[in-house]
Amino acid sequence: MNINSNGTNEELSENDSIIQPLLTDLYQITMAYAYWKSGKTKDYSVFDLFFRKNPFGGEFTIFAGLEECLKFLKKFRFSKTDLEYLKQILPDSIEESFFNYLSSLTGHDVRLYAIAEGSVVFPRLPLMRVEGPLIVVQLMETTFLNLVNFASLVATNAARFRIVSGNVSLIECGLCKAQGPDGGLSASKYSYIGGIDATSNVLAGKLFGIPVQKINAPDYLVSLNGSSANTRNTHLSPKQGGKPRCLLELTLKWKQQLLILFKENSNQNEMDDELGNLVLQAVTFPDGFMTLVHIEDIERKGLVNFCAVALALNDLGYRAAGIRLNSGDLAYVSKVANSYFTKIKLKYKLAWFEHLIIMASNGINEDTIISLNEQIHKINCFGIGRHLVTCQRQPALGCVFKMVELNNQPRMKLSQDPFKVTMAGSKEAYRLYSNNGYALVDLLLRSTEQPPNENEKILCRHPLEESKRAYMMPAKVEKLLNLYWENGQFTKKLPTLKEIKEKVNNSLKSLRSDIKRNLNPTPYKVAVSDELYNFIHDSWLKSAPIEELF
Repeated sequence: MNINSNGTNEELSENDSIIQPLLTDLYQITMAYAYWKSGKTKDYSVFDLFFRKNPFGGEFTIFAGLEECLKFLKKFRFSKTDLEYLKQILPDSIEESFFNYLSSLTGHDVRLYAIAEGSVVFPRLPLMRVEGPLIVVQLMETTFLNLVNFASLVATNAARFRIVSGNVSLIECGLCKAQGPDGGLSASKYSYIGGIDATSNVLAGKLFGIPVQKINAPDYLVSLNGSSANTRNTHLSPKQGGKPRCLLELTLKWKQQLLILFKENSNQNEMDDELGNLVLQAVTFPDGFMTLVHIEDIERKGLVNFCAVALALNDLGYRAAGIRLNSGDLAYVSKVANSYFTKIKLKYKLAWFEHLIIMASNGINEDTIISLNEQIHKINCFGIGRHLVTCQRQPALGCVFKMVELNNQPRMKLSQDPFKVTMAGSKEAYRLYSNNGYALVDLLLRSTEQPPNENEKILCRHPLEESKRAYMMPAKVEKLLNLYWENGQFTKKLPTLKEIKEKVNNSLKSLRSDIKRNLNPTPYKVAVSDELYNFIHDSWLKSAPIEELF
Protein backbone atom coordinates (compact mmCIF):
# COMPACT_ATOMS: atom_id res chain seq x y z
CA MET A 1 0.00 0.00 0.00
CA ASN A 2 1.42 3.34 -1.01
CA ILE A 3 1.30 5.95 1.72
CA ASN A 4 1.94 9.64 1.18
CA SER A 5 3.47 11.96 3.73
CA ASN A 6 0.09 12.54 5.36
CA GLY A 7 -0.44 8.84 5.93
CA THR A 8 -3.23 8.50 3.36
CA ASN A 9 -3.79 5.79 0.79
CA GLU A 10 -2.74 6.91 -2.68
CA GLU A 11 -4.06 3.74 -4.30
CA LEU A 12 -5.39 0.35 -3.31
CA SER A 13 -2.76 -2.32 -2.82
CA GLU A 14 -2.18 -4.69 -5.72
CA ASN A 15 0.20 -6.84 -3.69
CA ASP A 16 -0.45 -10.44 -2.84
CA SER A 17 -2.75 -10.70 0.15
CA ILE A 18 -4.47 -13.27 2.25
CA ILE A 19 -7.72 -11.55 1.32
CA GLN A 20 -8.54 -13.72 -1.71
CA PRO A 21 -11.27 -16.13 -2.91
CA LEU A 22 -9.86 -19.03 -0.89
CA LEU A 23 -10.31 -17.05 2.33
CA THR A 24 -13.68 -18.74 2.69
CA ASP A 25 -15.38 -21.79 4.12
CA LEU A 26 -15.35 -24.99 2.11
CA TYR A 27 -19.14 -25.19 2.15
CA GLN A 28 -19.25 -22.00 0.05
CA ILE A 29 -17.39 -23.85 -2.72
CA THR A 30 -19.63 -26.90 -2.47
CA MET A 31 -22.72 -24.67 -2.49
CA ALA A 32 -21.39 -22.99 -5.63
CA TYR A 33 -21.01 -26.42 -7.24
CA ALA A 34 -24.57 -27.35 -6.29
CA TYR A 35 -25.85 -24.11 -7.83
CA TRP A 36 -23.76 -24.73 -10.94
CA LYS A 37 -25.05 -28.30 -11.29
CA SER A 38 -28.61 -26.98 -10.96
CA GLY A 39 -28.11 -24.53 -13.82
CA LYS A 40 -28.24 -21.42 -11.65
CA THR A 41 -25.33 -19.60 -13.28
CA LYS A 42 -27.67 -16.89 -14.58
CA ASP A 43 -29.62 -16.41 -11.34
CA TYR A 44 -29.41 -12.89 -9.97
CA SER A 45 -29.40 -12.36 -6.21
CA VAL A 46 -29.53 -9.62 -3.58
CA PHE A 47 -27.92 -10.11 -0.16
CA ASP A 48 -27.96 -7.89 2.93
CA LEU A 49 -25.07 -7.79 5.41
CA PHE A 50 -26.28 -6.73 8.86
CA PHE A 51 -26.13 -7.58 12.58
CA ARG A 52 -28.84 -8.20 15.12
CA LYS A 53 -27.48 -6.74 18.37
CA ASN A 54 -25.06 -3.96 19.30
CA PRO A 55 -21.87 -5.09 21.07
CA PHE A 56 -20.56 -4.41 24.60
CA GLY A 57 -24.02 -3.80 26.05
CA GLY A 58 -24.24 -0.54 24.11
CA GLU A 59 -26.73 0.92 21.65
CA PHE A 60 -24.50 1.85 18.71
CA THR A 61 -21.90 0.25 16.43
CA ILE A 62 -19.25 1.74 14.14
CA PHE A 63 -19.25 0.32 10.60
CA ALA A 64 -15.74 -0.50 9.40
CA GLY A 65 -14.07 -2.79 6.87
CA LEU A 66 -15.70 -1.45 3.70
CA GLU A 67 -12.41 -0.53 2.00
CA GLU A 68 -11.10 -4.08 2.43
CA CYS A 69 -14.36 -5.49 0.98
CA LEU A 70 -13.94 -3.29 -2.09
CA LYS A 71 -10.29 -4.31 -2.49
CA PHE A 72 -11.42 -7.93 -2.32
CA LEU A 73 -14.02 -7.30 -5.03
CA LYS A 74 -11.44 -5.65 -7.25
CA LYS A 75 -9.07 -8.60 -7.31
CA PHE A 76 -11.60 -11.43 -6.95
CA ARG A 77 -10.38 -14.23 -9.22
CA PHE A 78 -9.37 -17.85 -8.65
CA SER A 79 -5.75 -18.43 -9.63
CA LYS A 80 -4.40 -21.59 -11.23
CA THR A 81 -2.89 -22.67 -7.92
CA ASP A 82 -6.24 -21.99 -6.20
CA LEU A 83 -8.00 -24.32 -8.62
CA GLU A 84 -5.31 -26.98 -8.34
CA TYR A 85 -5.71 -26.94 -4.56
CA LEU A 86 -9.51 -27.16 -4.79
CA LYS A 87 -9.17 -30.22 -7.01
CA GLN A 88 -7.13 -31.86 -4.24
CA ILE A 89 -9.64 -31.25 -1.45
CA LEU A 90 -12.95 -31.61 -3.29
CA PRO A 91 -14.46 -35.01 -4.18
CA ASP A 92 -13.31 -36.66 -7.39
CA SER A 93 -16.89 -36.50 -8.62
CA ILE A 94 -16.62 -32.74 -9.16
CA GLU A 95 -16.68 -32.13 -12.90
CA GLU A 96 -13.65 -30.52 -14.56
CA SER A 97 -15.84 -27.96 -16.32
CA PHE A 98 -16.83 -26.56 -12.91
CA PHE A 99 -13.23 -25.56 -12.29
CA ASN A 100 -13.14 -23.96 -15.72
CA TYR A 101 -16.25 -22.03 -14.71
CA LEU A 102 -14.61 -20.89 -11.45
CA SER A 103 -11.59 -19.64 -13.38
CA SER A 104 -13.83 -17.25 -15.32
CA LEU A 105 -15.44 -15.61 -12.30
CA THR A 106 -14.69 -12.00 -11.33
CA GLY A 107 -16.42 -9.25 -9.39
CA HIS A 108 -17.27 -7.36 -12.59
CA ASP A 109 -21.01 -8.09 -12.53
CA VAL A 110 -21.44 -7.42 -8.82
CA ARG A 111 -22.93 -4.20 -7.47
CA LEU A 112 -22.14 -3.17 -3.92
CA TYR A 113 -24.11 -0.54 -2.02
CA ALA A 114 -22.91 0.42 1.45
CA ILE A 115 -23.19 2.88 4.30
CA ALA A 116 -20.15 5.15 4.50
CA GLU A 117 -17.32 3.56 6.47
CA GLY A 118 -17.05 5.16 9.91
CA SER A 119 -20.81 5.72 10.29
CA VAL A 120 -22.72 4.80 13.41
CA VAL A 121 -25.04 1.91 12.56
CA PHE A 122 -27.67 -0.15 14.31
CA PRO A 123 -29.24 -3.63 14.36
CA ARG A 124 -31.17 -4.81 11.27
CA LEU A 125 -29.81 -1.91 9.21
CA PRO A 126 -28.13 -3.25 6.02
CA LEU A 127 -24.49 -2.17 6.22
CA MET A 128 -23.98 -3.46 2.69
CA ARG A 129 -26.35 -4.59 -0.05
CA VAL A 130 -24.61 -6.85 -2.54
CA GLU A 131 -26.26 -7.62 -5.87
CA GLY A 132 -25.01 -9.93 -8.60
CA PRO A 133 -24.83 -13.47 -9.96
CA LEU A 134 -25.92 -15.86 -7.21
CA ILE A 135 -22.82 -18.08 -7.34
CA VAL A 136 -20.38 -15.16 -7.32
CA VAL A 137 -22.05 -13.32 -4.44
CA GLN A 138 -22.42 -16.54 -2.43
CA LEU A 139 -18.68 -17.17 -2.78
CA MET A 140 -18.01 -13.76 -1.22
CA GLU A 141 -20.13 -14.28 1.90
CA THR A 142 -17.51 -15.59 4.33
CA THR A 143 -14.88 -13.08 3.24
CA PHE A 144 -17.20 -10.09 3.55
CA LEU A 145 -18.27 -11.21 7.02
CA ASN A 146 -14.68 -11.74 8.09
CA LEU A 147 -13.68 -8.27 6.87
CA VAL A 148 -16.60 -6.43 8.48
CA ASN A 149 -17.15 -8.30 11.76
CA PHE A 150 -13.81 -7.75 13.48
CA ALA A 151 -13.19 -4.32 11.96
CA SER A 152 -16.55 -2.99 13.17
CA LEU A 153 -16.13 -4.61 16.59
CA VAL A 154 -12.71 -3.04 17.20
CA ALA A 155 -13.74 0.36 15.86
CA THR A 156 -16.78 0.31 18.16
CA ASN A 157 -14.64 -0.74 21.12
CA ALA A 158 -12.23 2.11 20.44
CA ALA A 159 -15.09 4.59 20.11
CA ARG A 160 -16.43 3.53 23.51
CA PHE A 161 -12.98 4.04 25.05
CA ARG A 162 -12.86 7.48 23.44
CA ILE A 163 -16.28 8.43 24.84
CA VAL A 164 -15.48 7.47 28.45
CA SER A 165 -12.00 9.03 28.24
CA GLY A 166 -13.09 12.44 27.03
CA ASN A 167 -10.15 14.45 25.73
CA VAL A 168 -7.51 12.22 27.32
CA SER A 169 -4.95 10.94 24.80
CA LEU A 170 -5.29 7.23 23.97
CA ILE A 171 -2.49 4.96 22.76
CA GLU A 172 -3.14 1.43 21.51
CA CYS A 173 -0.38 -0.88 22.76
CA GLY A 174 -1.84 -4.35 22.38
CA LEU A 175 0.18 -5.98 19.60
CA CYS A 176 1.81 -8.53 21.89
CA LYS A 177 -1.65 -9.56 23.17
CA ALA A 178 -3.43 -9.58 19.79
CA GLN A 179 -4.69 -12.67 17.95
CA GLY A 180 -1.75 -13.10 15.61
CA PRO A 181 -0.07 -10.60 13.28
CA ASP A 182 -3.17 -10.09 11.13
CA GLY A 183 -5.36 -9.50 14.17
CA GLY A 184 -2.75 -7.12 15.55
CA LEU A 185 -2.56 -5.04 12.37
CA SER A 186 -6.33 -4.93 11.98
CA ALA A 187 -6.76 -3.94 15.63
CA SER A 188 -4.27 -1.08 15.27
CA LYS A 189 -5.93 0.18 12.08
CA TYR A 190 -9.52 0.07 13.29
CA SER A 191 -8.68 1.29 16.80
CA TYR A 192 -7.29 4.41 15.15
CA ILE A 193 -10.47 4.82 13.09
CA GLY A 194 -12.60 4.44 16.22
CA GLY A 195 -10.85 7.19 18.16
CA ILE A 196 -7.41 6.08 19.36
CA ASP A 197 -4.71 8.73 18.84
CA ALA A 198 -1.64 6.57 18.24
CA THR A 199 -0.27 3.03 18.29
CA SER A 200 2.90 1.34 19.47
CA ASN A 201 2.65 -0.98 16.43
CA VAL A 202 5.47 0.08 14.09
CA LEU A 203 4.25 -1.88 11.06
CA ALA A 204 0.76 -0.41 11.41
CA GLY A 205 2.36 3.01 11.44
CA LYS A 206 4.20 2.27 8.21
CA LEU A 207 1.28 0.62 6.38
CA PHE A 208 -1.54 2.91 7.46
CA GLY A 209 0.15 6.19 8.38
CA ILE A 210 -0.99 5.96 12.01
CA PRO A 211 1.05 8.04 14.50
CA VAL A 212 3.45 5.76 16.41
CA GLN A 213 4.22 6.31 20.08
CA LYS A 214 6.92 4.56 22.10
CA ILE A 215 6.03 3.08 25.48
CA ASN A 216 8.92 1.89 27.66
CA ALA A 217 8.58 -1.68 28.85
CA PRO A 218 9.40 -2.65 32.48
CA ASP A 219 12.10 -5.01 31.19
CA TYR A 220 14.09 -2.01 29.97
CA LEU A 221 14.36 -0.67 33.50
CA VAL A 222 15.10 -4.15 34.86
CA SER A 223 17.97 -4.50 32.40
CA LEU A 224 19.51 -1.33 33.82
CA ASN A 225 19.19 -2.34 37.47
CA GLY A 226 22.52 -2.51 39.18
CA SER A 227 24.14 -0.34 36.51
CA SER A 228 25.72 2.68 38.08
CA ALA A 229 25.43 5.91 36.16
CA ASN A 230 28.72 6.93 37.81
CA THR A 231 30.55 4.32 35.75
CA ARG A 232 28.88 5.27 32.46
CA ASN A 233 29.35 8.22 30.18
CA THR A 234 26.51 10.49 31.22
CA HIS A 235 27.75 13.54 29.35
CA LEU A 236 25.31 15.13 26.94
CA SER A 237 25.80 17.91 24.43
CA PRO A 238 23.37 20.82 24.62
CA LYS A 239 20.68 20.67 21.95
CA GLN A 240 21.81 23.91 20.37
CA GLY A 241 25.44 22.81 20.39
CA GLY A 242 28.31 23.42 22.73
CA LYS A 243 30.54 21.53 25.12
CA PRO A 244 29.04 18.33 26.61
CA ARG A 245 27.97 18.54 30.22
CA CYS A 246 27.46 15.83 32.82
CA LEU A 247 23.73 15.15 33.00
CA LEU A 248 24.19 13.19 36.23
CA GLU A 249 25.75 16.14 38.04
CA LEU A 250 23.01 18.47 36.82
CA THR A 251 20.37 15.98 37.92
CA LEU A 252 21.80 15.60 41.42
CA LYS A 253 21.85 19.38 41.87
CA TRP A 254 18.22 19.61 40.82
CA LYS A 255 17.24 16.73 43.05
CA GLN A 256 18.62 18.51 46.11
CA GLN A 257 16.56 21.60 45.27
CA LEU A 258 13.44 19.56 44.69
CA LEU A 259 13.71 17.75 48.00
CA ILE A 260 13.63 21.13 49.67
CA LEU A 261 10.78 22.36 47.47
CA PHE A 262 8.65 19.31 48.25
CA LYS A 263 9.70 19.37 51.94
CA GLU A 264 11.19 15.91 51.79
CA ASN A 265 14.18 14.69 53.80
CA SER A 266 17.14 16.34 52.09
CA ASN A 267 19.60 14.13 54.00
CA GLN A 268 18.42 10.92 52.29
CA ASN A 269 20.75 9.19 49.89
CA GLU A 270 20.66 11.37 46.78
CA MET A 271 21.93 8.66 44.44
CA ASP A 272 19.93 5.48 43.90
CA ASP A 273 19.52 2.86 41.19
CA GLU A 274 16.35 4.41 39.81
CA LEU A 275 17.93 7.82 39.43
CA GLY A 276 20.95 6.30 37.70
CA ASN A 277 18.65 4.36 35.36
CA LEU A 278 16.69 7.48 34.47
CA VAL A 279 19.86 9.40 33.68
CA LEU A 280 21.05 6.60 31.40
CA GLN A 281 17.71 6.63 29.59
CA ALA A 282 17.76 10.40 29.26
CA VAL A 283 21.24 10.44 27.75
CA THR A 284 20.07 7.92 25.16
CA PHE A 285 16.76 9.69 24.35
CA PRO A 286 16.98 13.26 25.63
CA ASP A 287 14.21 14.66 23.43
CA GLY A 288 10.76 13.48 24.48
CA PHE A 289 12.18 11.65 27.51
CA MET A 290 9.46 9.46 28.97
CA THR A 291 9.86 6.71 31.51
CA LEU A 292 8.06 4.18 33.63
CA VAL A 293 8.03 5.37 37.24
CA HIS A 294 7.84 2.77 39.98
CA ILE A 295 5.35 3.54 42.72
CA GLU A 296 7.47 2.38 45.64
CA ASP A 297 8.14 5.54 47.65
CA ILE A 298 7.02 7.50 44.61
CA GLU A 299 6.75 10.88 46.34
CA ARG A 300 10.30 10.92 47.74
CA LYS A 301 12.00 8.97 44.98
CA GLY A 302 10.12 8.20 41.76
CA LEU A 303 8.61 11.59 41.03
CA VAL A 304 11.50 13.59 42.46
CA ASN A 305 13.98 11.59 40.38
CA PHE A 306 11.99 12.09 37.17
CA CYS A 307 11.53 15.82 37.77
CA ALA A 308 15.23 16.24 38.52
CA VAL A 309 16.19 14.56 35.24
CA ALA A 310 13.58 16.59 33.33
CA LEU A 311 14.94 19.86 34.75
CA ALA A 312 18.52 18.83 33.99
CA LEU A 313 17.52 18.09 30.39
CA ASN A 314 15.83 21.48 30.24
CA ASP A 315 19.14 23.11 31.19
CA LEU A 316 20.60 21.57 28.03
CA GLY A 317 17.72 22.62 25.80
CA TYR A 318 15.75 19.35 25.79
CA ARG A 319 12.15 18.85 26.85
CA ALA A 320 10.96 15.72 28.66
CA ALA A 321 7.63 14.12 27.67
CA GLY A 322 6.32 12.62 30.90
CA ILE A 323 5.85 9.50 33.01
CA ARG A 324 4.07 6.17 32.72
CA LEU A 325 2.30 4.48 35.64
CA ASN A 326 1.36 0.81 35.42
CA SER A 327 0.45 -0.23 38.96
CA GLY A 328 -0.81 1.01 42.29
CA ASP A 329 -3.48 3.60 43.02
CA LEU A 330 -3.45 5.33 39.65
CA ALA A 331 -5.85 8.13 40.59
CA TYR A 332 -3.90 9.07 43.72
CA VAL A 333 -0.46 8.88 42.10
CA SER A 334 -1.64 10.92 39.11
CA LYS A 335 -2.85 13.67 41.42
CA VAL A 336 0.44 13.68 43.29
CA ALA A 337 2.36 13.84 40.02
CA ASN A 338 0.23 16.68 38.76
CA SER A 339 0.78 18.63 42.00
CA TYR A 340 4.56 18.17 41.68
CA PHE A 341 4.52 19.32 38.06
CA THR A 342 2.40 22.36 38.96
CA LYS A 343 4.72 23.38 41.82
CA ILE A 344 7.73 23.19 39.51
CA LYS A 345 5.92 25.23 36.86
CA LEU A 346 5.19 27.99 39.38
CA LYS A 347 8.56 27.90 41.14
CA TYR A 348 10.77 27.90 38.04
CA LYS A 349 8.42 29.65 35.57
CA LEU A 350 8.26 26.62 33.26
CA ALA A 351 4.75 26.65 31.81
CA TRP A 352 5.25 23.43 29.83
CA PHE A 353 6.00 21.42 32.97
CA GLU A 354 2.38 21.42 34.04
CA HIS A 355 1.44 19.70 30.78
CA LEU A 356 3.81 16.75 31.04
CA ILE A 357 2.24 13.41 30.13
CA ILE A 358 0.91 11.28 32.96
CA MET A 359 0.18 7.95 31.27
CA ALA A 360 -1.61 5.03 32.89
CA SER A 361 -1.44 1.51 31.45
CA ASN A 362 -1.71 -2.16 32.44
CA GLY A 363 -5.16 -3.71 32.09
CA ILE A 364 -7.02 -0.49 31.36
CA ASN A 365 -10.65 -1.10 30.40
CA GLU A 366 -13.87 0.92 30.24
CA ASP A 367 -14.77 0.25 33.86
CA THR A 368 -11.28 1.26 35.01
CA ILE A 369 -11.54 4.59 33.22
CA ILE A 370 -15.04 5.24 34.56
CA SER A 371 -13.81 4.53 38.09
CA LEU A 372 -10.82 6.84 37.62
CA ASN A 373 -13.14 9.56 36.32
CA GLU A 374 -15.19 9.28 39.50
CA GLN A 375 -11.98 9.75 41.52
CA ILE A 376 -11.17 12.92 39.52
CA HIS A 377 -7.81 11.61 38.30
CA LYS A 378 -5.12 13.71 36.63
CA ILE A 379 -4.12 11.17 33.99
CA ASN A 380 -3.88 12.71 30.52
CA CYS A 381 -2.97 9.60 28.55
CA PHE A 382 -4.07 5.96 28.64
CA GLY A 383 -2.11 3.09 27.13
CA ILE A 384 -4.69 0.44 26.27
CA GLY A 385 -3.75 -3.11 25.31
CA ARG A 386 -5.59 -6.40 25.46
CA HIS A 387 -9.01 -5.04 26.42
CA LEU A 388 -8.99 -2.99 23.22
CA VAL A 389 -7.34 -5.21 20.60
CA THR A 390 -8.89 -8.53 21.67
CA CYS A 391 -12.29 -7.00 22.48
CA GLN A 392 -12.11 -9.02 25.68
CA ARG A 393 -15.56 -7.92 26.80
CA GLN A 394 -17.19 -9.38 23.65
CA PRO A 395 -15.16 -11.37 21.11
CA ALA A 396 -17.55 -11.24 18.12
CA LEU A 397 -20.08 -8.86 16.60
CA GLY A 398 -22.27 -11.42 14.84
CA CYS A 399 -22.83 -9.93 11.38
CA VAL A 400 -24.82 -12.13 9.00
CA PHE A 401 -25.14 -12.22 5.20
CA LYS A 402 -28.64 -13.16 4.10
CA MET A 403 -30.31 -13.50 0.72
CA VAL A 404 -33.32 -11.17 0.48
CA GLU A 405 -34.11 -11.45 -3.22
CA LEU A 406 -33.55 -13.92 -6.05
CA ASN A 407 -34.47 -13.19 -9.67
CA ASN A 408 -36.62 -10.24 -8.51
CA GLN A 409 -38.53 -12.45 -6.07
CA PRO A 410 -38.31 -11.74 -2.32
CA ARG A 411 -36.60 -14.28 -0.12
CA MET A 412 -37.09 -14.49 3.62
CA LYS A 413 -35.44 -16.60 6.30
CA LEU A 414 -38.12 -17.99 8.60
CA SER A 415 -37.49 -18.78 12.24
CA GLN A 416 -39.51 -19.61 15.34
CA ASP A 417 -37.56 -16.73 16.87
CA PRO A 418 -38.90 -13.48 15.32
CA PHE A 419 -35.55 -11.88 16.23
CA LYS A 420 -33.93 -13.98 13.46
CA VAL A 421 -36.52 -13.42 10.72
CA THR A 422 -35.00 -11.47 7.83
CA MET A 423 -36.66 -8.59 6.01
CA ALA A 424 -37.33 -9.70 2.45
CA GLY A 425 -36.63 -7.71 -0.69
CA SER A 426 -34.18 -5.06 -1.84
CA LYS A 427 -34.29 -2.09 0.53
CA GLU A 428 -33.06 1.48 0.85
CA ALA A 429 -32.13 3.13 4.15
CA TYR A 430 -32.49 6.73 5.26
CA ARG A 431 -31.49 8.51 8.45
CA LEU A 432 -34.07 10.99 9.69
CA TYR A 433 -32.93 13.94 11.79
CA SER A 434 -34.90 16.06 14.24
CA ASN A 435 -34.95 19.85 14.40
CA ASN A 436 -32.12 19.89 16.93
CA GLY A 437 -29.80 18.11 14.50
CA TYR A 438 -29.75 14.70 16.20
CA ALA A 439 -30.38 11.45 14.36
CA LEU A 440 -33.77 10.21 15.49
CA VAL A 441 -34.76 7.20 13.35
CA ASP A 442 -33.28 5.04 10.60
CA LEU A 443 -36.02 4.20 8.12
CA LEU A 444 -35.99 1.22 5.74
CA LEU A 445 -38.07 1.30 2.56
CA ARG A 446 -38.54 -0.99 -0.40
CA SER A 447 -36.18 0.01 -3.22
CA THR A 448 -39.22 0.76 -5.40
CA GLU A 449 -40.60 3.35 -2.96
CA GLN A 450 -40.13 7.09 -3.20
CA PRO A 451 -37.60 8.40 -0.65
CA PRO A 452 -38.87 10.37 2.35
CA ASN A 453 -38.87 14.15 2.09
CA GLU A 454 -37.80 16.75 4.58
CA ASN A 455 -40.61 18.46 6.50
CA GLU A 456 -43.18 15.89 5.36
CA LYS A 457 -44.96 13.56 7.75
CA ILE A 458 -43.74 9.95 7.56
CA LEU A 459 -45.20 6.87 9.26
CA CYS A 460 -42.41 4.86 10.90
CA ARG A 461 -43.27 1.32 12.01
CA HIS A 462 -41.54 -1.31 14.11
CA PRO A 463 -40.58 -4.12 11.68
CA LEU A 464 -42.20 -6.85 13.81
CA GLU A 465 -44.63 -5.34 16.31
CA GLU A 466 -47.83 -3.96 14.81
CA SER A 467 -48.72 -1.60 17.64
CA LYS A 468 -45.36 0.21 17.66
CA ARG A 469 -45.59 3.05 15.17
CA ALA A 470 -45.15 6.81 15.09
CA TYR A 471 -45.28 9.74 12.73
CA MET A 472 -42.24 11.89 12.16
CA MET A 473 -41.56 15.06 10.20
CA PRO A 474 -37.77 15.05 9.61
CA ALA A 475 -35.85 18.29 9.39
CA LYS A 476 -33.17 16.47 7.42
CA VAL A 477 -33.07 13.20 5.45
CA GLU A 478 -29.80 11.38 4.74
CA LYS A 479 -29.55 8.54 2.22
CA LEU A 480 -27.42 5.83 3.84
CA LEU A 481 -26.83 3.17 1.17
CA ASN A 482 -24.73 4.45 -1.73
CA LEU A 483 -23.26 2.65 -4.74
CA TYR A 484 -19.52 1.96 -4.32
CA TRP A 485 -18.85 -0.74 -6.95
CA GLU A 486 -20.34 -1.40 -10.39
CA ASN A 487 -19.11 -2.76 -13.74
CA GLY A 488 -15.80 -3.79 -12.22
CA GLN A 489 -14.80 -0.38 -10.88
CA PHE A 490 -15.25 2.00 -7.99
CA THR A 491 -18.05 4.50 -8.35
CA LYS A 492 -16.95 6.69 -5.44
CA LYS A 493 -13.56 7.92 -4.30
CA LEU A 494 -12.60 6.01 -1.17
CA PRO A 495 -11.84 8.12 1.89
CA THR A 496 -8.47 8.14 3.61
CA LEU A 497 -8.02 6.65 7.06
CA LYS A 498 -8.04 10.12 8.59
CA GLU A 499 -11.25 10.98 6.79
CA ILE A 500 -12.89 7.79 8.09
CA LYS A 501 -11.71 8.68 11.58
CA GLU A 502 -13.31 12.12 11.22
CA LYS A 503 -16.48 10.45 9.95
CA VAL A 504 -16.65 8.41 13.16
CA ASN A 505 -16.26 11.55 15.24
CA ASN A 506 -18.94 13.49 13.36
CA SER A 507 -21.30 10.52 13.22
CA LEU A 508 -21.10 10.03 16.98
CA LYS A 509 -21.86 13.71 17.50
CA SER A 510 -25.16 13.16 15.67
CA LEU A 511 -26.36 10.83 18.46
CA ARG A 512 -27.90 12.03 21.70
CA SER A 513 -25.76 11.47 24.77
CA ASP A 514 -28.29 9.05 26.31
CA ILE A 515 -27.79 6.67 23.37
CA LYS A 516 -24.01 6.71 23.89
CA ARG A 517 -23.89 6.48 27.67
CA ASN A 518 -22.24 3.47 29.27
CA LEU A 519 -25.00 2.52 31.70
CA ASN A 520 -28.54 1.76 30.47
CA PRO A 521 -28.26 3.56 27.12
CA THR A 522 -31.42 4.45 25.23
CA PRO A 523 -32.05 2.18 22.22
CA TYR A 524 -31.92 3.87 18.82
CA LYS A 525 -34.93 3.20 16.58
CA VAL A 526 -34.67 1.39 13.24
CA ALA A 527 -38.09 1.49 11.60
CA VAL A 528 -39.70 0.43 8.33
CA SER A 529 -42.13 2.23 6.07
CA ASP A 530 -45.78 1.23 6.08
CA GLU A 531 -45.37 -0.36 2.64
CA LEU A 532 -42.30 -2.37 3.68
CA TYR A 533 -44.04 -3.47 6.89
CA ASN A 534 -46.99 -4.87 4.95
CA PHE A 535 -44.69 -6.42 2.35
CA ILE A 536 -42.63 -8.19 5.04
CA HIS A 537 -45.68 -9.55 6.83
CA ASP A 538 -47.39 -10.65 3.60
CA SER A 539 -44.19 -12.46 2.58
CA TRP A 540 -44.00 -14.02 6.05
CA LEU A 541 -47.56 -15.34 5.85
CA LYS A 542 -47.05 -16.70 2.34
CA SER A 543 -43.84 -18.48 3.31
CA ALA A 544 -44.81 -19.80 6.74
CA PRO A 545 -46.27 -23.32 6.72
CA ILE A 546 -49.81 -23.86 8.00
CA GLU A 547 -49.97 -26.48 10.71
CA GLU A 548 -52.55 -29.25 10.75
CA LEU A 549 -54.19 -30.16 14.02
CA PHE A 550 -55.30 -33.74 14.70
